[in-house]
Amino acid sequence: MPEKQVYLFGTCLIDVFYPAVGLDAISLLELCGYHVIFPQTQTCCGQPPYNSGHTEPATDVARQTISTFSAKDIPLIVPSASCAGMIKYHYPSLFPENSKEHHQAKALSTRTFELIDFLVDRLPFDKQAENTACKVSLHTSCCAQREMNVAHTWQAILGKLNNIEVHLPVQADECCGFGGTFAIKSPAISAVMTQDKCQHLLKSEPDAIVSGDSGCLMNIGEHLKFEGKNEHCLHLASFIAQRFGLSHAK
Repeated sequence: MPEKQVYLFGTCLIDVFYPAVGLDAISLLELCGYHVIFPQTQTCCGQPPYNSGHTEPATDVARQTISTFSAKDIPLIVPSASCAGMIKYHYPSLFPENSKEHHQAKALSTRTFELIDFLVDRLPFDKQAENTACKVSLHTSCCAQREMNVAHTWQAILGKLNNIEVHLPVQADECCGFGGTFAIKSPAISAVMTQDKCQHLLKSEPDAIVSGDSGCLMNIGEHLKFEGKNEHCLHLASFIAQRFGLSHAK
């Protein structure tokens, strides 16, 4: 039987700030029987310039990403709904209709999957390690809810883990205030949104706050540190890996 292979797109935030999340994503994919290919030539998904209206540099990044992940016709797994959405839904719009690059972008789009959505029906849940009971507060990011439509699978995968009590915050569909460049362009509004989100997430007194987008986790976690609270914020990949005894996260 041919070896099952997938590409992993690491994302900038995971590469720079949360490398353990990338390692945990690899561990989970390997647990599902996949050989993970991580091309060293990958860079950013291009979302920062794209969201700021700088189409030309965004297109250059998209072209590089398409080239990097087109050597093999295998799934591209992205541990971020935000970056996955950029590749899946926005790359094709960067190139002229019916151009070769447009068709290449469309082809990559069909092979692009958000990590948790890819894992939810593939993980061997009967192989979980012995774990103590844990209460988590789940933050479903804007892109998970509205663009990639995977928020329900984030809830579903937590529901398949042993000894987990999952809480959704009040106004769960509202943004955490990060919004990529939004937090830079409108810092005062962003800060108020983040404060509200943190209050809602903490209301259930969770053992951990979890999400599938590192941008949201960085925003929420650093705001809590600013307020003098040392809450445990984890990417879903790391939290799930912990339940299988595989996590690299501290």
